[in-house]
Amino acid sequence: MTTSGPSVATMKLERSGQGAAPSVAPVLARLRQHFDEGLTRPLSWRKAQLRQMQRLLHEGEDRLLAALAADLGKPGLEAWVTDLVVVDDAVDDLLGRLDRFVRPERVKVPLKLRPAHAWVVPEPLGVALVIAPWNYPVQLLLLPMACAIAAGNAVIGKPSELAPHTSAQLAGLVPEYLDERAVAIVEGGVPETTALLAERFDHILYTGNGRVGRVVMEAAAKHLTPVTLELGGKSPAIVDREADIEVAARRIVWGKFVNAGQTCVAPDYVLVHDAVEDRLIDAMVSALSSFYGDDPHASPDYGRIVNSAHFNRLVSLLGDVAAEQIVTGGRTDAAERYMAPTIVRGVSPSDRLMGEEIFGPILPVLGVADVEAAIRQVRAGPKPLALYVFASDRAVAERVLDQTSSGGACINATLMHEGVPALPFGGVGDSGMGAYHGQAGLEAFSHRKAVFSRPTRPDPAVSYPPYTWLKRKILRAVM
Repeated sequence: MTTSGPSVATMKLERSGQGAAPSVAPVLARLRQHFDEGLTRPLSWRKAQLRQMQRLLHEGEDRLLAALAADLGKPGLEAWVTDLVVVDDAVDDLLGRLDRFVRPERVKVPLKLRPAHAWVVPEPLGVALVIAPWNYPVQLLLLPMACAIAAGNAVIGKPSELAPHTSAQLAGLVPEYLDERAVAIVEGGVPETTALLAERFDHILYTGNGRVGRVVMEAAAKHLTPVTLELGGKSPAIVDREADIEVAARRIVWGKFVNAGQTCVAPDYVLVHDAVEDRLIDAMVSALSSFYGDDPHASPDYGRIVNSAHFNRLVSLLGDVAAEQIVTGGRTDAAERYMAPTIVRGVSPSDRLMGEEIFGPILPVLGVADVEAAIRQVRAGPKPLALYVFASDRAVAERVLDQTSSGGACINATLMHEGVPALPFGGVGDSGMGAYHGQAGLEAFSHRKAVFSRPTRPDPAVSYPPYTWLKRKILRAVM
């Protein structure tokens, strides 16, 4: 949807002088004006915008898939499933929730305060800011924007400059389909993001790394703006000795190497019972071959690293690994930013590979004596965004979940929890704060306002001073 006149929603931000910071004030002022005028509050507007977002996904599919291929080498089917379908399903879920969500919720009033009524009203916060990363640049921009819109907010989306083709397509498509009076895209890099963070928003959702997450939180604190931070981390996969090894291998390999390992909830490392370590590694090597062939470089189903800086970081990590530790993979091609899916064994918890989130196609495998040892190792580090446990005995899986803390978890699966629209998606501790998707997304961008209403009659004098002996006796009896 568009309005007459020149668009300010997707224009490059103007700078007040050479080298000066860009100004985002006109974009923000435009959105806040229309929010204050009540444009975004009607349920009909919210639903229309959500349906328009679905049209954007369907009619803009070819443009978006081509952009994702250009930025990340994403195979078409993989990009469609992980970037577009996830948003489409999430919007369906939001549309199904809205009527019930906006309905005031009656609550019981204590006898001593009657006659009266009390209820809770969800209300939009105002103007939200969504800062998206580059690894799933469609999903991680549009899905939180959908939550903000569904909750009745105006919203600015900031796509990642590290996925420039996708950013450009989103900047073109969003104003073509959504209401520019309340929805805007701001492109750019660090200066534009810095300028956005200097402004007062009513909620900020940031997806990315912890270092920038701290910058976002510090900027938000100056305005007392609430934040949702999705920060990733080292998500473990724990494999019990009684697990179905063949299935575990396939599901771990798929979850790790989709998008060339550039997934915030990808298994970052594997903790496997010593007794089945060799079997698991052999099965993972076999799964890799069945997925991508003997030469993943030639596979149309395997992606590339987003840019040279990230590629060089991954090469540096791999450089710390001895050749005999590399079970499979290890091959790189800087010109194409290609890194083969790589499995490494004989890794120590103190090794560099275990000191930071890998965020690429390198999978360390560590043998452990038992599940308890795996639990201890997970608990010794920061709380991960996701945890995966593979076990045939449900009691073993439940023990792992009970004794560890993570943003989300799967039993005998990887990544799948993010695809369930009704499940909240978020981190804990170092892996983030707050959550969105489904009901959690509506609540993240809303304020639950408490309302109390009392008739003017009766208005008993016992409630007011002076507090005589009789009033005190009555009040003590009923309170």
